[in-house]
Parts: sequence; C-alpha cells; structure tokens
Amino acid sequence: MAERRYQLQNERANELIGALLDAAEVSADRRGYYQQLLTTVLKLHEDGASLGDLKVTNTALKELRYAYKVFAPYRGTRKVTVFGSARTTPDAPEAEVARQFGRRMVERGWMVVTGAGGGIMGATQQGAGREQSFGLNIRLPFEQEANPWIADDPKLITFKYFFTRKLFLVKEASAVALFPGGFGTMDETFELLTLMQTGKAAIVPVVLIEAAAKPYWRILDRWTSGTMPERGLVEGEDTALYRIVDSVEEAVAEITGFYRVYHSSRIVGGRLVLRLTRPLGAAQLAGLQATFGDVIEGPAEAAPGPVAQEANEFPELPRLILPFNRASSYARLRQLIDFLNTL
Repeated sequence: MAERRYQLQNERANELIGALLDAAEVSADRRGYYQQLLTTVLKLHEDGASLGDLKVTNTALKELRYAYKVFAPYRGTRKVTVFGSARTTPDAPEAEVARQFGRRMVERGWMVVTGAGGGIMGATQQGAGREQSFGLNIRLPFEQEANPWIADDPKLITFKYFFTRKLFLVKEASAVALFPGGFGTMDETFELLTLMQTGKAAIVPVVLIEAAAKPYWRILDRWTSGTMPERGLVEGEDTALYRIVDSVEEAVAEITGFYRVYHSSRIVGGRLVLRLTRPLGAAQLAGLQATFGDVIEGPAEAAPGPVAQEANEFPELPRLILPFNRASSYARLRQLIDFLNTL
C-alpha cells in the first residue's frame, strides 16, 4: 500500500511539473533539464533534508542563477581572470604591473575578472576600467570590500560561498593571470591547475607574472618542476599547464597567442572537437598525428564546420576531431594546442 501511494505521489508531482513547464512555455530542447531541476528540489523534501541543507542549496542556486544572468550579455567577449594579493599596496611594483596588464588586455579586446578586492585586484581593474571589468566579491568579516573601480557596478557580484564564486572565476575565463599573493592566491593557483590536470576545466593559458625584482613564482616552480616530479607526485610535463613570464608584454603575447589557431573545444560523443581559426592541411594533420600519437587513440579528422551535437556553435570555424584518450595527460593536450598554434 505504501509503495503504491509513493508511486501515485510521484506521478502527481510529475504531472504538476509538466503543467508548470507548459505554463512557462519552456522549449523542448531545455525542458528535460528544467524537469530534472524541479524534480531534484522535490527530492530534497522527500529525503527529509535539514533546514540548514535547504538554506545552503537555496543560496547556492540563487548565486548561480544571478551570476549566469550578469555574465550572459558578455558571452562573446573573451575574459582573463586575475588573481593576486589583496594586501599589495597601490605604490608597489606589482600593482603598477597589474594596472598595465589590465589596460593592455582591454586594448586587445578582452575583459578582466577579479575577486573585486583591493591590491592586485583593484589595480588590474583600475587599468582595465569599470566598463570592461567584472568583480566577484566574497562576503568576509575582514579584508574584502569591493574596490572603488568596480563598486556599485552592475557587473559586481557578491557571493556568500567560495565554491560558487570559484566556479565563475574559472568558468568564465579564457585565460588566467596570477600575480604574487598569499594563501588565497596559492589556493586558486593549485585548484586551477588541478582542474586542468584532471580534465575538469578547459585548457586555457595560465601565466604566472613575475612583477617585481625579487622572484616569486620561480621559487615555487623549483618545487613543482623539481621536487614533485622527482618524488612521483606529478608528471614532469604537468608544468606545461602554466608559463612564468617577466613582463606585461610577454603575458599578453602568451595569452593572445594561445588563440592564434586554436579557438575552443568541446567533448562530443567521446571525441574531442577542437574549433580552429583556419583549416589544417593534410601534411599538418599527419604531423600532429605523428607527434601526439601517445594521446590520440585513432586517426585525427578534419571537418569544415560543426559536428551534429554542437548545435551549430561557431558555424564558420573548421574543426579538428580527435579520439583523445581522456585518461591520458591533459598537459599533453596543452602541448598539442601549442603545436597547433605554430602551424
């Protein structure tokens, strides 16, 4: 009897969800996702979720929805996320380099995204200007008021949770620039590298900017490229996921050069589809196959436009379709992209 009652309740809930989606005129291609979202909400009730769990879920979903809304109008513009210390003083050499970097990236048609605080974040947004900046603030009991170059701007988003904030700092980035910083910057550095190393985030150019006379990132690099591989804790090639640079010009060139031939990528039906700014010739395709046969499980293919499952995204761009071994090294994928950009 109880099982039958449970079945009837589920059927009634599905009917009500269907009616709600009908009333909202949700399109067929999105209907299934909205149905799953609403079903998950009701499952929380069914599971007896605590009041605290409901508060976390509700706040996180609200933060996600609002951030999606704020970023949506700028989807077609590439953005660089900048990390660095909030404690850097305005007259420090690192701050001046950050201002120059923000200005130069905007000159190249990019927007900047920071954590909205002072120090490196404020200096970058001062250089970039309010119109070309996003600020992703976090509510803290200290040290994190929005800087004056993004305060009160519609593109300032204030998060309660670090995990929702971090999602957008990475998700919206076509590149990441890191300046010297403390625990927070180190956390962001290694989380980003971990996400790319494990295939959980898109491969993007990551530049570690030496912004003062005394080295910072090269000291860290001695450990990540020496001690860690020597002890078998990472692969030696994993350091290909980042570049250490010594100037604004070098940082800008590294970021923009990453998109010289490579445009973007997507996993489609188990295959890696790379969108390119120009097609590859037969000889170039053969050279890529020979160089990266260790991570390509079969023949690479070229296509003049989107494959079916891409929903006609970037229809003007040619494709390179790779049976990429997703259990292999994503640092090698970064090297493959670098190879493409030399062709």
